[in-house]
Amino acid sequence: MVSSTGPDRRARLQRAHLYFVADRAGLDHALDGALRGGADLVQLRDKTAGDAEIVAAAKLAKARCAAHGALFILNDRPDLALAVGADGVHVGQDDMPVAEARAILGDDAIVGLSTHSIAQADAGALSGADYIAVGPVHATPTKEGRPAIGLDPIRHAAARVDGVPWFAIGGIDTATVRDVAAAGARRAVIVRAIAHAEDPEAVTRALRAALTAGAVEAGRGAA
Repeated sequence: MVSSTGPDRRARLQRAHLYFVADRAGLDHALDGALRGGADLVQLRDKTAGDAEIVAAAKLAKARCAAHGALFILNDRPDLALAVGADGVHVGQDDMPVAEARAILGDDAIVGLSTHSIAQADAGALSGADYIAVGPVHATPTKEGRPAIGLDPIRHAAARVDGVPWFAIGGIDTATVRDVAAAGARRAVIVRAIAHAEDPEAVTRALRAALTAGAVEAGRGAA
């Protein structure tokens, strides 16, 4: 069963800046620090785990996210997301279509979609997804086989994608986040920079600050 309403979840999504994605090991190491540092969304993405392992890890992560007011998303498996009461599911271009995932989870759930080009970002914004991820900006082992697409799709999304929250993704860390923010991103998915950090809380705070600073500067420029 869902633990909050669709409008509440989508309002929290609109306010989000920092999205932490990790496997079970990454969550074990960094989840509490990331939540203290201000992660707005957390996704469990573990391609090597069995269903029982995913469910066990998801239940623990969901409870910790709820305690901090963060949304919890499960990668790729709407059936398991439904079983654990996750706030939503994230699907890729080669996974289950957005409409099918939503039919399984219900209208209150969040459904996110990966995009890997300007054309896919445009299509994703019209797909019915609640948010899209645009990338990988930089090459990353978490997106094996996906070439880096650079900052042009980020600039395009900033100028053209309207009405659907979007997140830059792919090799973003404290050294690269300002370039992503300068290209127009106000939200970003962070994986290894937090999951492998010695101090996940400090890194999360720094990354979130860079993204929110970009949003403030954009607001001043529009005034």
